[in-house]
Amino acid sequence: MSRVRAAYFDPDGARYGIPTFWWKGAPPGYATRRQLRAAGLRPGGQPIAAQVLWRGIGGTRVAYLYRIDLAAPKRTATPAQRAAIAAALTARRTCRVCGQVQPYCIPRSLGECLACAFPEEDAA
Repeated sequence: MSRVRAAYFDPDGARYGIPTFWWKGAPPGYATRRQLRAAGLRPGGQPIAAQVLWRGIGGTRVAYLYRIDLAAPKRTATPAQRAAIAAALTARRTCRVCGQVQPYCIPRSLGECLACAFPEEDAA
């Protein structure tokens, strides 16, 4: 085992407080938040079970691991929540000046669609 791997190998948590593994050295049964999300799961309120440490830009980097067997399925949005999101996204695309729904989000810096903000460019 290399010195770097040995420095980050603490499976019983004596040195770092929680079980610690090196990059790509975690045993099966643990996953990061991203890995859980890709599998359709979420941590579900469980505490951090382990961590992965590695040397990166700016110092030692860390990724927290959760137990897969304690993970809960991802929650799905209700139809009312989906309708609220659709209404909010439509509001972001609706011009306050002309009232038209644009195929892009209205820039907050302008507060109106590009056709209303720059009418001389449309005439050309």
